[in-house]
Amino acid sequence: MSTVPHRARAAQVGRPMDRADGRAKVTGAARYSAEYAPPGTVYAVLVGARIAAGEVTGIDARRALRSDGVLAVLSHLNLPPLAAEPHLLPSLAGAAASGQSFFPMRDARVHYAGQPVAMVVADTLERAGHAAELLEVSYRAEPHVTGLEQGREHAYEPERIFAGFLPGRIGRGDVDRGLAEADTVVESVHRLAANHHNPIEPAAATAQWQDGRLTVHDSTQGPTATRLTVAELLGLPPSQVRVLAPAVGGSFGSKAMVWSHPVLAAMAARHVRAPVKLAVTREQMFTACGHREEQEHRFTLGARRDGTLTAMRHHKLSPTSPFDDWTEPSLEMPTRMYACPNHEGVYRLFRANTMTPAFMRAPGEASGMFVLETAMDELAGELGMDPVELRLRNHCDDDPSTGLPWSSKGLRECYARGAEMFGWHDRDPVPGTRTDGHWLVGTGMASAVYPVYQAMGPQRARVRLYADGRATAETACSDFGTGVGAVMRQVAGAALGIGAEQVEARYGDTELPTTVAAVGSAGTGAIASAVHTAASALREQMVARAVADPASPLYGTDPGRVEAAGGRMFPQGGSGGGEAYTDVLRRHMMSDAEALGSWDPPGADGGYAAATFGAQFAEVGVDPDLGLVRVRRMLGVFAPGRVLNAKTARSQLMGGMLWGVGHALLEATRMDPGSGRWANASMGDYLLPVNADAPEVRVEFAEVEDAVVNPLGAKGVGEVGVVGASAAIANAVHHATGRRFRDLPITIEAVLGRGQGASA
Repeated sequence: MSTVPHRARAAQVGRPMDRADGRAKVTGAARYSAEYAPPGTVYAVLVGARIAAGEVTGIDARRALRSDGVLAVLSHLNLPPLAAEPHLLPSLAGAAASGQSFFPMRDARVHYAGQPVAMVVADTLERAGHAAELLEVSYRAEPHVTGLEQGREHAYEPERIFAGFLPGRIGRGDVDRGLAEADTVVESVHRLAANHHNPIEPAAATAQWQDGRLTVHDSTQGPTATRLTVAELLGLPPSQVRVLAPAVGGSFGSKAMVWSHPVLAAMAARHVRAPVKLAVTREQMFTACGHREEQEHRFTLGARRDGTLTAMRHHKLSPTSPFDDWTEPSLEMPTRMYACPNHEGVYRLFRANTMTPAFMRAPGEASGMFVLETAMDELAGELGMDPVELRLRNHCDDDPSTGLPWSSKGLRECYARGAEMFGWHDRDPVPGTRTDGHWLVGTGMASAVYPVYQAMGPQRARVRLYADGRATAETACSDFGTGVGAVMRQVAGAALGIGAEQVEARYGDTELPTTVAAVGSAGTGAIASAVHTAASALREQMVARAVADPASPLYGTDPGRVEAAGGRMFPQGGSGGGEAYTDVLRRHMMSDAEALGSWDPPGADGGYAAATFGAQFAEVGVDPDLGLVRVRRMLGVFAPGRVLNAKTARSQLMGGMLWGVGHALLEATRMDPGSGRWANASMGDYLLPVNADAPEVRVEFAEVEDAVVNPLGAKGVGEVGVVGASAAIANAVHHATGRRFRDLPITIEAVLGRGQGASA
């Protein structure tokens, strides 16, 4: 495979560059899925179940159907059957990727509150909403299970979790023997509240049938995954389904899987013979797109006096849906983080009346690393050891779970640079000693890690060069805030040896070459690698044409000795004697040239383990009388391999760190045990950080070379920024107050000693 010429690489890849869609989004020119309205568009509104378990015993639609503008009321009574059974599958391959193995409105059964039981279609959104209120649905309620205390006695150990990709039990060595050898043992119980996604754009789909072909404008992280899933469930060839997602207003995992709304919109459109727009309401987002489940972690950590870890036991209890064995893989990265010879990790689930939990930014890593990193901080206190030093003493160059070497790491550099920049070694380690007026001030740190997931199957891209010097780079991916469009321009420009500003990125359309759904921080690396391959192939094509052309100054030159920069090809080692791409194209009477590139990700048996590492530092102020915690400053130093765009990478990491503020102090969805419904399913009641909560945030890179993960050596940054952030904050609150906080979020009541989750 051709590599990017050094001169072009230095000038293009890695430099900060504005997002490709930035201007369109801030000026309102970008169009989102719910903003497309083909001629004759009508509107669908979902009606959710008002009970948590039981059956629908009757649906009286007479008043709704008599209401002005109403075209149809669809339910299990008249909705046509699916052509295939949905199956839970994360969309790492861009494959069919149902969010759960249950599809609503197929029978009368109610599994969870908010489950769609009917859909009203009308000529305006207001009329559809009014008719939905007129619909009379009767139920036979049954006892429901929602919370940890209700489900604990019914818990079981699943054989597999995470759509069957991971085992329900992991381990190595002998934990009991390791704990017996320990000089110090730390035991803790952590309870983490459920969290819900709240991207600025709720899920939405607009579906239109034309001559048997279906076009869906969907808010999705993976247009190809939506295409394949919709086609499978409706019994269509994928070629008969086109999915468009040129602008997506955030996701954080809520749009990583394919939920029921694009399929329901398509079914409604076929039923009423008109384009149908279905937008999920803000309240319905709490029961439509998965969530981070409520969790209980029981954790034991043993170490010798010198800080060497001897054993780790980590058991997790959490609810899953009535039909899927799903839980965040919270135990996976803690077992791989440090050189601990003995480890036991066990998942326990119980069937609850909830939809299937799903991806939420750093699913498993954010929760599991909070548990590990607060326990490591507590262990450091017990041993009288600096928390950074404790982590360095247990640093591992190989993955302890497999024995494979890390493809790249850079964690030592992250610790060292972070400690120096933060002023870590100047802190008084004694808790509760630093004040600022009325405020208690504390500092804390934690490790960050996120696995490198590889897409499955070839990733494809097309790059086209025009005779006027412009170029385009095309893939089917969507950009939901990652800035992948800018990276496509940079990578294509670097490989061709032209300016990134001369390249247009085209994406968000399944008619373009297929690429992975951008989930698991795998999207940018996979997409950029495909673009790099295509652009490199196009450059080689142009070089080959030039060196074979007697009219070219490069005629007869060894193609391997031709470089490209500034839109020109020239002999290696000099900028003269060559010619421009445009000259070659015009001489051959070609308006353009193109190449299709394909990149096959390395398999899991490549002989290396891969992850992105980092170090998080935080300073907080605590008001001991009011129980308020204010994060004053945060610093994150990360080693993501090669940084493709410094501006968008920093933005992604900063967003993750600020998410950590919400994870640590604010975000919690509470279940009403009586009704089995989320009690705070609104943006007025679900607390999120706002600008006033945002501290000073600094993001730095410790760039390391990685020759394994992909041709560009780039690892993901979208999720590692949240990992360890909540632990660093919790450890800082302990340093400020002298009290340990093990539950999330850390509430005002807990700080005041009136709630759970705190200990002396």
